[in-house]
Amino acid sequence: MGWLKRLDRFLLAIVCAAVIASLLPAQGVMISVLDWLTKVAVAVLFFVYGVRLKPDQAIAGLKHWRLHLTILSITYLAFPLVGWSLQVLSPWLLSPALYAGLLYLTLVPSTVQSSINFTSLAKGNVAGAIVSASASNLLGVFLTPLLCWALMTTSGGIAFDPSSILDIVGQLLVPFLLGQLSRRWTAGWVAAHPRLKLFDNGVIVLVVYSAFSAGMREHMWQQVEPLALLALLGVCLLLLAAMLAFSYWVGRRLGFSRADVIAIQFCGTKKSLATGLPMANVLFAGSPVGLLVLPLMLFHQAQLMACGSLAARYAKQVD
Repeated sequence: MGWLKRLDRFLLAIVCAAVIASLLPAQGVMISVLDWLTKVAVAVLFFVYGVRLKPDQAIAGLKHWRLHLTILSITYLAFPLVGWSLQVLSPWLLSPALYAGLLYLTLVPSTVQSSINFTSLAKGNVAGAIVSASASNLLGVFLTPLLCWALMTTSGGIAFDPSSILDIVGQLLVPFLLGQLSRRWTAGWVAAHPRLKLFDNGVIVLVVYSAFSAGMREHMWQQVEPLALLALLGVCLLLLAAMLAFSYWVGRRLGFSRADVIAIQFCGTKKSLATGLPMANVLFAGSPVGLLVLPLMLFHQAQLMACGSLAARYAKQVD
């Protein structure tokens, strides 16, 4: 299937970026070059997100407030509560550093493009997914730092400067708003270049390389034993399975339609690398971020494979 081939290439690219960074991490002047290149790429990505979101879609989508409230509650209430409760796994199963990363992954926003793509493939509520995924990222600019302050400074043993919220606004929210304001001149061009969506994946691959390069400079792999890595992977897979089942159950329990339940499941359970990694670099500047973002990387790859399989199955049920 076409989506599976694209997914395989994307996952392969992520793995290759991690391996290359582990063998050839950015050094010297390339650290600054990579840092600025990543910031520019992320800003362009959110500018494109702003261009893609049609104002009439947003206005129409806002009318379905129960759907969006449900998705946002899963992302910013259910997930953080589960992440906070998983502190019982530290330190006997997960080291404090790995648990901090696991907690952080539960606090980041949902993905945008893959949530919409999978919802569309599964014949779900695409308009609802567009609004919810976009709203998740916009609100995440403020909610993720606040959740980090509330939970990670106590449970995760991580400290950060609250003023970094302004940096995140500048990197993510401002480009998105500029994209919205420029739609009169840019929307047609973006719509005429569907392959521009590959840029989304390219930015994630670039950010993964940057994060793993930083991790190598922090001697990340020397801090993680193979068994600890397997334990972390197992916890991430169980977390993903539990949240997929929970989001589906909540949607059905609240009486949503099949199309809405699909949007709830795919938007509510996703966690964004494209947003989460740049946020980590800003929120925890000066602190080792390699181990902190490792759980998010593992979870992100697992969610792509799991949601891709679910979306294909849902599509067959309709056909």
